[in-house]
Amino acid sequence: MSRPDPVWVDEAVRVIDADANRSADTHLHVFPLPPEWGIDLYLKDESVHPTGSLKHRLARSLLLYGLVNGDIGEETVLVEASSGSTAVSEAYFARMLGLDFVTVVPRSTSKEKIELIEFYGGRCHYVDRPPEIYAEAERLAAECGGHYLDQFTYAERATDWRGNNNIAESIFAQMRQERHPVPTWVVVGAGTGGTSATLGRYVRYRRHATRIAVVDPENSSFYHAWRTGAMDYCTGMPSRIEGIGRPRVEPSFVPGVIDEVLPVPDAGSFAAIRLLRERTGHWAGGSTGTNLYGAFQLIARMLADGRTGSVVTLVCDGGERYANTYYDDGWIVEQGLDLAPHRERLESFLATGRW
Repeated sequence: MSRPDPVWVDEAVRVIDADANRSADTHLHVFPLPPEWGIDLYLKDESVHPTGSLKHRLARSLLLYGLVNGDIGEETVLVEASSGSTAVSEAYFARMLGLDFVTVVPRSTSKEKIELIEFYGGRCHYVDRPPEIYAEAERLAAECGGHYLDQFTYAERATDWRGNNNIAESIFAQMRQERHPVPTWVVVGAGTGGTSATLGRYVRYRRHATRIAVVDPENSSFYHAWRTGAMDYCTGMPSRIEGIGRPRVEPSFVPGVIDEVLPVPDAGSFAAIRLLRERTGHWAGGSTGTNLYGAFQLIARMLADGRTGSVVTLVCDGGERYANTYYDDGWIVEQGLDLAPHRERLESFLATGRW
């Protein structure tokens, strides 16, 4: 394989770094809880990235990783396997560098995400079964002599977990002026596992007392694997919550840096994003609802133990990407879901502090 032109690579790295420099850090919102609880809940809003999701950070890291490793040159076709949001962000960076980009996506991926991938110049290659995306992406990359970005393998190693304005460093910097500056819990989902790996490593490296909780939707493998140690566990079933939950345990999932994994029912996730919109005006995707549902459980536990402190979770992407699914009552009915019991539980928690 010929070595990429170092002048082109140098300029490509500059272009990506300049994009990061133009983008102010994402906001840290306060979710309103009863003040007498002595507990603060924060939502780090990753939906304000240029491509609208947490995956903007990952895509930037994966492109830089490929560039500095000599895997990406000025004629390299970039290939990915994705449920949508990572591909949106990668298409954005590929267009910025003048590179072709193709992503393998499940046919069930939301129409809004497909339109965004194509808006940034990417091409979508569809598979009927989500587990097929990996092999198909490898095949396409080999066929065209391209570079398979492979977020599920490289997410945990492409991100500098020690700092470099990663999401962990950003959270702790923004928390410095708060009354409980070191969070008791940080709550995130797992898709690749890269975010939980970055956060878990960072808090140990910085010697913070913060604990890391991963929330896991239905049909996902991570909870069972973390609880039993069976890292080869596979459900073989897709997650309704785009961006998190996987039918297999991905290589970037690092169980040893995670303190707790909480299974969350899908109906609870959808009830939570609707409550979030009504209480705060923030319109978020399903993975944010999974985060919020888990954060509420941990806050209830803190209250029961008589503890004060802070909890941080993420707004992973915006709700406009799911107007025809998660926010569509007809779609909810088609899925056979009943949000009412979960909405009642959430409202009861906010009124009483009990889960």
